[in-house]
Amino acid sequence: MTKPEPIELDQLKRWRLILGKDSDEALNGMCGDGSLQLSAAQQEMDEALAAIYDETEEAGRGQRSAGLEKSSPRLAKWLGDIRAYFPEEVVTVIQQDAIEKKGMRELLLEPEMLKNVQPNIQLVGTLMSLSGRIPERTKETARMVVRSVVEKIKLALEQKIRQAVMGAINRNAHSPIPNVNSIDWKWTIGRNLKNYNQQLKKLIPERVYFYSRSQRSNNWTVIVDMDQSGSMADSVVYGAVCGSIFASLPALETRVVAFDTEVVDLTEKCGDDPVDMLFGVQLGGGTDINKSVAYCEQFITDPARSLFILITDLFEGGNQAQLVRRLEAMVGSGVRVICLLALSDSGVPSYDENLARKLAQIGIPCFGCTPQKLPELLEGALRGQDLQSLTSRLKQSQK
Repeated sequence: MTKPEPIELDQLKRWRLILGKDSDEALNGMCGDGSLQLSAAQQEMDEALAAIYDETEEAGRGQRSAGLEKSSPRLAKWLGDIRAYFPEEVVTVIQQDAIEKKGMRELLLEPEMLKNVQPNIQLVGTLMSLSGRIPERTKETARMVVRSVVEKIKLALEQKIRQAVMGAINRNAHSPIPNVNSIDWKWTIGRNLKNYNQQLKKLIPERVYFYSRSQRSNNWTVIVDMDQSGSMADSVVYGAVCGSIFASLPALETRVVAFDTEVVDLTEKCGDDPVDMLFGVQLGGGTDINKSVAYCEQFITDPARSLFILITDLFEGGNQAQLVRRLEAMVGSGVRVICLLALSDSGVPSYDENLARKLAQIGIPCFGCTPQKLPELLEGALRGQDLQSLTSRLKQSQK
């Protein structure tokens, strides 16, 4: 019988950090000298992890606690430790576990605590769910946290979305033939007033000025209709920021709507500041998708040049049969309709499969989309590509 390979000390220490204090006895027995000593830095890492994942002395009394009392400076140190010792993606997971497992949600209402957390999209979702309870002294700090995440998303997506929209709409951008629809009448008249012919009583322009195709306004209507139920938090954050990017493009007439059992039109806020828009969202509550779609129908004036993006997991609490009929009529009129079951980094949705199948049968693709794929989806939809083929290709490329 062959003797098992000895386990390296560094590997044992990593296992000790993963398994926690309860593994001391077993792992010490695997060391040659019977003692597994963590370095000073590893001990601090271990304490940071133990605060969330280990049982404490109070567990023997039937309580589980991280020892992160509300007013304790230990919490600020813990928040600093996890950021010092772990990469950003790991900090996000640990921080979210602390919020969910250790009741840190209430601590986020304290400005000194909020300053120490790692800004990320999950934290924005948590702040949105607490927005009605954030005290005045914390509001500015909360806005700073949300703004940092919004700016990060815009940095990653804004230029790509602009290029996608302009690429789709400006297919004839290199044509040397001016288009009468592109004439800038106000500028042309103003620059040629000196050429007014008194005898003919007519303005004879010496030069006609044209908008560049990228400057012409409202080529398409794009409506973003977002489910603001609690399970859609990440999707709402991405949807709101992307909606604000759409609203900044003159080629698009953009509407941004959020719904639960009520409908909230966020269009004016999205045109000013996506941070204001996010704080206007109230996560949680029921879902009436049919009611929101009925509200959005009024903004469709040219169906053939309208894109309706419905962001929802399709768990309908309203009239499902009427919803399907309403969306079928929308597709029949020429509107391009897409249902994003999730707009999140994972792109993996939990959704009502039965309703998704019904929508697919009437020509509405339903799939979970990562934000990175949204520009490609937008460009393909505006170019008139077959939506089922387009979304199938995007789903494959996300795997």
